[in-house]
Amino acid sequence: MHALKDLLTTDYGLMSVGVIVVTLGLGGFYLRYFLRHIQQDMARQGAK
Repeated sequence: MHALKDLLTTDYGLMSVGVIVVTLGLGGFYLRYFLRHIQQDMARQGAK
């Protein structure tokens, strides 16, 4: 319980949460980006 209190009430804890959120957000963005481009390339190959 003390670790959760430190995580949500201290500056280094909030920065850690922020970094984790940004990292997961960028991971989701790049996953979508690459999958979309892979599908577009496959469709382009199928059209040839």
